[in-house]
Amino acid sequence: MNFRKLVKHLLMPKNAAHFYLILVVCTIFFSCGNKSNSNTPANRPELVTYPEKKEMILLTDRPPQLETPLKILRQDITPNEYFFVRWHNAQILTRIDIDTFRLHVGGAVDNPLSLSMDDLKTKFTPDSVVALAICAGNSRSAFNPRVPGAQWANGAMGNARWKGVKLKDILAMAGVKKGAIDVTFQGLDKGALPDVPVFIKSLGIDHALDSDVMVAYEMNGLPLPMLNGYPLKLVVPGWYATYWVGSLANINVLADTFKGFWMQTAYRVPSTGPDEKPDSLAKVTVPISNINLHSIFVEPDSSEPVSANKQCLVEGLAFNDGTGIRKVELSFDDGKTWAATNLHPGLGKYSWRRWQYDWTPKTKGLYHLQVRATDNNGHMQTEKQWNRSGYARGFIEHLDVNVN
Repeated sequence: MNFRKLVKHLLMPKNAAHFYLILVVCTIFFSCGNKSNSNTPANRPELVTYPEKKEMILLTDRPPQLETPLKILRQDITPNEYFFVRWHNAQILTRIDIDTFRLHVGGAVDNPLSLSMDDLKTKFTPDSVVALAICAGNSRSAFNPRVPGAQWANGAMGNARWKGVKLKDILAMAGVKKGAIDVTFQGLDKGALPDVPVFIKSLGIDHALDSDVMVAYEMNGLPLPMLNGYPLKLVVPGWYATYWVGSLANINVLADTFKGFWMQTAYRVPSTGPDEKPDSLAKVTVPISNINLHSIFVEPDSSEPVSANKQCLVEGLAFNDGTGIRKVELSFDDGKTWAATNLHPGLGKYSWRRWQYDWTPKTKGLYHLQVRATDNNGHMQTEKQWNRSGYARGFIEHLDVNVN
């Protein structure tokens, strides 16, 4: 049984019991072999540096998966040198000849294109957007029972100002044929073995023609770092970063639904939302898409001292798919009562929003803090959530603070 068939077989609902057994075994394996499973300060892996990157938390080195340290998230815009790194294929490029690089656009179009970087910068109107890029598995380490996969804490995300060309303008130049259904996107990275599925993602034609989707060539005013997808990255604001294909080189318009591995088998969640039970896995799944409502703490860090009768800044971030954040609330008594935080203005609908609260604890002891966000449609974060892949964490975040 090859790789594709094995994974597909394990993910079938009728094999839920076998899947969960393998899940437990894999979790033990990851716990033994990947130090990043532990989120306590004493057990987190050492910081490492990579080209164009400062000190980052290493999850895996092949392919490189680098997590942003929590303290960096105290900045509204995440610096390029600290922006998280996530690849699916082990063979990524370390250099690209920008003079010979071309973005190819083909398939069900009237005019196939081969665009140079100069073409993209001179033949199209530039556009920019501040948008959150967040891995679908961000905060996976918090799921209980544990699930296999990179054990990200809260640092598999970053907020950046992206500049490039609207995807719809590129497709307009190519001339999309009537009846087109999907558009696929493929980068230059490759799998280590021949049987590893090629990493290709797709968007429906209506979404691809949406004015928000972009082919970016700049990140925070600079060319994209190599590890973040130089020279071009698909930016899909409001959707998880599995769609943000790096080192983008091929765009293909299809007259049929795309049925590749990374859409039909991987990166799927229950059709009713990203929640299911370990002993009763959802029978119907769909590709993950919109960013789930979530809020996190970025300050104080669990290792930072907090003193009684002294003001302490409690700070964090709230985000979703662009629906917008109505309010963020804090609890200092394990959810019994809630207080409104100061919600900062956003940098755009697809940016995270910072919240703050000045807290003066009156007595010493251990405090159990919680944070929850409510979106503009009135939806509030849930107290519990689990799914087999550890995707789209949205349940209420907890932080224990020891006041001295």
